[in-house]
Amino acid sequence: MTEYTVIDDPIEFKAACELLAAGTGPVAVDVERASGFRYSQRAYLVQVFRRDVGVFLFDPPAIGDFSPLQDAIGNVEWVFHAASQDLPSLRELDLDPASIFDTELASRLLGHDHVGLAAVVEETLGITLKKEHSAADWSTRPLPKTWLDYAALDVLHLIDVRDAIAAELDEQDKTEFARQEFAATLAQPPRPPREDPWRRLSGLHQVKGARGLAIARSMWEAREEYAQQEDTSPGRLVPDRSLVAAVLANPQSKQALASVPAFTGRASRSQLDRWWQAIVRGREAEILPRVRVSNDALPPARAWAERNPEADARLKLARPVVEAQAEELAMPTENLLKPDTLRRLAWTPPELTTDAMSTALETLGARAWQIEQTAQKIVDAFVEAAQSPEPAVVSES
Repeated sequence: MTEYTVIDDPIEFKAACELLAAGTGPVAVDVERASGFRYSQRAYLVQVFRRDVGVFLFDPPAIGDFSPLQDAIGNVEWVFHAASQDLPSLRELDLDPASIFDTELASRLLGHDHVGLAAVVEETLGITLKKEHSAADWSTRPLPKTWLDYAALDVLHLIDVRDAIAAELDEQDKTEFARQEFAATLAQPPRPPREDPWRRLSGLHQVKGARGLAIARSMWEAREEYAQQEDTSPGRLVPDRSLVAAVLANPQSKQALASVPAFTGRASRSQLDRWWQAIVRGREAEILPRVRVSNDALPPARAWAERNPEADARLKLARPVVEAQAEELAMPTENLLKPDTLRRLAWTPPELTTDAMSTALETLGARAWQIEQTAQKIVDAFVEAAQSPEPAVVSES
């Protein structure tokens, strides 16, 4: 069995890149992070496989400059399993492919029942992978041998899987569907920073009033600052439930805060001054957060019949039509058209022509193949809804 080692020396790294440049065909790429352990989503291991040269495991923190790898493989196809998860971490290293093939996304388009890497490898190649280290702390050094074996297997078979799935795409006439999906994944811009990210605190709905929210915000900001400083996942320092419990307890002194039973975590007591100061800042804050936040989310579909009966009729007629088309194509409905896209079209429809519907779909991010498969069907359903004398009665899925 191959003994895998982590390359952390710049000279060894450049030699490995030269070998990869001389390899054959596309490259398989994967990334291991330390989600749930570290503050960032940075890569702590990059795995690369290319035919004729084998598997290489690279240590990003030790190597630093990855430009030799980009130069070596940047212009060939990179094969991923769930590329959208790995591309942000790779781009932090200035690693950016010119084109990609995503075996997970392609498996969805093909209608596979199970699309995890182990399931896809077993279905296409008959090889069983063990996935016991997927949630490990990959910032650990040195990495255990069993972890390295696991990491290598994530890329070792991926090119063979890619070839098998590419053939299946051809058989189902879905090669162009996949090409457009891969291009859209590659072109997806980074997510913009969330407005008021502190509002994602689990259990925040229990906090009442603007002042209480100001304290919760201050506690969250203090935890983020400390987590970034320590390069530790915020929830490992003080869990969300503990921050919310401290806010709800409304302690009147630092000692009272220390006595809150549910205020637990690695740093709840060792950083008591930090948390108490955060509570004080929240109590003294002059700019209070809004209690209710408006957004562009649509009302839940169950409320449409009362709030917008015309939209309700459109959705109830169009949704089963799109679902039937997805079934005919043997793929999940959400891969044919995002449910939110159909809801938005039903709530505020364009002119009921194929051209207008196609433009609206494109504006909402649908790809050309999705528009071709759904635009006219949605128009027909919306027209039928407008002509129906009674609201359509179709069971909601």
